[in-house]
Amino acid sequence: MKALYQQVKESLLTLIGHGVEAFPAFLTALIVVCLTSYIANVVRQGVKRIGARTIKSLSLRSLLIQTSYVTVWVVGILVASVIAFPDLRLGDLIGLLGLSSVAFGFAFQDIFKNFLAGILLLLQEPFRIGDQIIVQDYEGTVEDIAIRSTQIVTYQGEIVVIPNAVLFTNPVQVLTAQRQRRTDLGIGVDYNTNLRLAVDVLLQAVSEIEGVLAEPKPEVDGLGFGESSIDFVVRYWTLPQKIHVRRTRTKVIIALKEACDKAGINIPYPIRTLYYYDQEKYNDNVAISNGKKAGE
Repeated sequence: MKALYQQVKESLLTLIGHGVEAFPAFLTALIVVCLTSYIANVVRQGVKRIGARTIKSLSLRSLLIQTSYVTVWVVGILVASVIAFPDLRLGDLIGLLGLSSVAFGFAFQDIFKNFLAGILLLLQEPFRIGDQIIVQDYEGTVEDIAIRSTQIVTYQGEIVVIPNAVLFTNPVQVLTAQRQRRTDLGIGVDYNTNLRLAVDVLLQAVSEIEGVLAEPKPEVDGLGFGESSIDFVVRYWTLPQKIHVRRTRTKVIIALKEACDKAGINIPYPIRTLYYYDQEKYNDNVAISNGKKAGE
């Protein structure tokens, strides 16, 4: 019993001794981590200021800021690990990271996939911060493009965070990629209408609307003969942002209705024509009954 007590005591003393010896190294490693946090923030702010003066692209600027921040942290953690564990050389640590990369790849494949997709999106720039996009069921303004995800704000003021892999592997409709955007607005006129006059009236009305661009010029095209009207489509161009599109569309609808009323052009309601016939003369049941009697 005394021997066991002596052995436990020696083991505890040995552990305490190793702890006391390793304490300075752990303290130094902790200081390195704290310095890494400070340096990473300083580097991020410095890259942000330099990028604001030299790089016009917000997406590329964001990529440089994020990669510089992550790089400082990776270097700081490697240095702190070597200091905390003196027997672990930097080459061994890098080799260990290489061997474990496969296991990490399987365990965090979604994270790495989004990370890689984020870098490619920031480099290729299919859309930029401030663009209005549609992806799957979401539509809104791109507020931030991070390494892992992209954040958009919907027109209702809601924030949607979309993984970058979704944006990279799915069709993305960029509404503000061009300087102008076309709207097609359908309208029908009565069959008794002078069609040449109707086209001139519609063109004149849409051309005078504030917000409709002069170039490309508005157009009025015939669609076909509808059930109760001859159908046209008014095509005009506006600035691409959603707010300009919807406000201008409201103005155009009001202007077209007022112009048609002024010119005496009728925009008809859906019409159904009903035909009545003599129930006694055209009675199918009577005809069938008479046929049976004739065959009997």
